[in-house]
Amino acid sequence: MTADLITPPVDDPFRFGQIAAANALSDVYAMGGRPIACLNLVGFPAARLEQEVLAQIVAGALDRITEAGAVLAGGHTTEDDEPKFGLSVTGVVHPREFWTNAGARPGDALILTKPIGSGVLFNANRKGWISAAAMEACLEALIALNKTAAEVMKGFEVHAATDVTGFGLFGHGLEMARGSQVTLRFEADAVPLLDEALDAYRRGMTTGVNEVNRQLVEGTLRCERQLPDWQREIFVDPQTSGGLLVAIPAEQVEKALAALRQAGIERARRVGTVEAFDRHHLVLA
Repeated sequence: MTADLITPPVDDPFRFGQIAAANALSDVYAMGGRPIACLNLVGFPAARLEQEVLAQIVAGALDRITEAGAVLAGGHTTEDDEPKFGLSVTGVVHPREFWTNAGARPGDALILTKPIGSGVLFNANRKGWISAAAMEACLEALIALNKTAAEVMKGFEVHAATDVTGFGLFGHGLEMARGSQVTLRFEADAVPLLDEALDAYRRGMTTGVNEVNRQLVEGTLRCERQLPDWQREIFVDPQTSGGLLVAIPAEQVEKALAALRQAGIERARRVGTVEAFDRHHLVLA
């Protein structure tokens, strides 16, 4: 069972619910599981917002829950100063087939199934820096379930997996590297990025979480590629409803990427490799 309660940075209540639900369901997919039942977790300012807003949030969540093949079994609502919404999700997986984030092996390849950069895009959008097309592409990426990606990857030998959310690519990569006692080498140019996200960092935008994520990986990250400070920020950008980071045998990576793209996961990329531990858990190359 997993539980998430977040405030998705979007004004449309239906999409608010979609993003929150996709984010919560992702924890089950990251373990190779299948969601079966969900409970709403709601904080809502009833004195300030109409009940229709809450109804649309729940409707958006139900849209994603239904696509996941799960059911909404009820939930709990409390009074709060701002709307917060999430799900407690129960899923199932065969005890010999579940994935952890602690089994990556030297020689594995790393696949990332969604582009990163949503954190900075939402902040930059508040200042009018982001085009409507870029924001729409960002929202569509966040709304998309990791269901299809997980189903495709079940056809391959997954050694480790995690979803990339609030700690950013490097933060969640660090969890995998430490759990597996290996070094993850990320290739900067291979990581898929949401449109206009990198430009937002170049122009000076950031998020309130970047510094925390940067401190999290400080001392365990080695940069072999000399990049400007603003460009390195994208790798600690906090994601909401990000993709899966998966370690599989290198000889399977091309077939896995082809299968993902055939299934509609067109932005999936090979983003690096797993190496024997060498003083640092993360390398940016």
